[in-house]
Amino acid sequence: MTKFGPREINIPFRPIPLDVPQGMKPNEFFNSPENLQDLTQNNGLLTNDEDLLLYRKALGHSNEFDCSIIYNTSQSILNPLGRPVRRTQLPDKVKNVWNRMNQIIIGFMLEHYPNPDKHLILAGEASLDATWPMTNTGVPSIRMLHNHFIVFDKKVLTHAKLADTNNPNLTDGGQHSLFASYMQNVYTEFLSALDLKILKPITGEASSLKLTGYPKGLPSWEIQGGVESLKNIDFWKEYDQVLKGFLDFYRSFFAQVSSRNSGVPTNAYFPKEIEKILLFNNYFLSAAKKVRDKCINNAKYSSSIRWQPAFKQLIYRNDKNKLIVTISQNSIGNAITELLGVVVNRTPDALSYEKAEPALIKKLLKLRSRLIEADLGHGIKTKYWNKD
Repeated sequence: MTKFGPREINIPFRPIPLDVPQGMKPNEFFNSPENLQDLTQNNGLLTNDEDLLLYRKALGHSNEFDCSIIYNTSQSILNPLGRPVRRTQLPDKVKNVWNRMNQIIIGFMLEHYPNPDKHLILAGEASLDATWPMTNTGVPSIRMLHNHFIVFDKKVLTHAKLADTNNPNLTDGGQHSLFASYMQNVYTEFLSALDLKILKPITGEASSLKLTGYPKGLPSWEIQGGVESLKNIDFWKEYDQVLKGFLDFYRSFFAQVSSRNSGVPTNAYFPKEIEKILLFNNYFLSAAKKVRDKCINNAKYSSSIRWQPAFKQLIYRNDKNKLIVTISQNSIGNAITELLGVVVNRTPDALSYEKAEPALIKKLLKLRSRLIEADLGHGIKTKYWNKD
């Protein structure tokens, strides 16, 4: 009998032959131009004039299918804290190519993994505000905007051990959420004020995966029209609206935590909604007071606060073959898979990885050909594959 709940899996990888210079923390080195150049040379699949790099995940979440796109500004913006970390910071021309690449890759995954009973498909980004210290807990290993495209075999997930529900990496929209614990209703009300035509709000079991029960308690939307809607630029504009609403909520809350009665944040996307829904809501303001008081009296707690918004936003396929959008604050961990109740332990095991590698690379190279055909970049040669 299948038990339901979050899963914990082990994914083998081939150890990366990189030496972190003495005195540097790993994530400081990973954000250096030197390391990003190595990423391109060893794992790069495709790049284009917009500096978007498609690459194989050397430390992957899944050896079934796993790749990322990164907006590789490491050569043009040397300050890691000044690099774009979310789609709202992209130049329009870059965003247009970014959206087309996402649409093609998601379509490719759905085409090659058509059965929702057999495979879990997800695509999305886990990003944070560039004002955070580089060494803070949860800061990504590469501090630039990047998207994840992952497929899990549901048979593997079914037979995996149940994860500890108290694992701090599990983002469940409630237990580990500063917001949903106090303000679930106002959070949902605020995001419901968004003017969306393609994205249809859904709740409860309609958005969650039966096997894991995740995501939990998060605002979610069905993509009406399915994969065909991803070819519509209006969908990507709505996808950005969800992110903008999320950012406004977080900035408004932490502005209240930082400075009582602080008002509408500068450069808010939805200032009228903030004023009407958030700044006159007693639960919202009471929660800010609770956090403010705790910050004043608990130095360790105050130091752990993420004063700028960190988020995970993704598109995934549910059990009923519907494409769903959801968004959440980041948890202590950073793996986007945790939003769907999958905790990934990466284990160094070159032999096991190399058994899965040929099939993985074959799919990634096929995907690369499709992107090249759509004029979205040119191939990169590495020691594992040719340019063409």
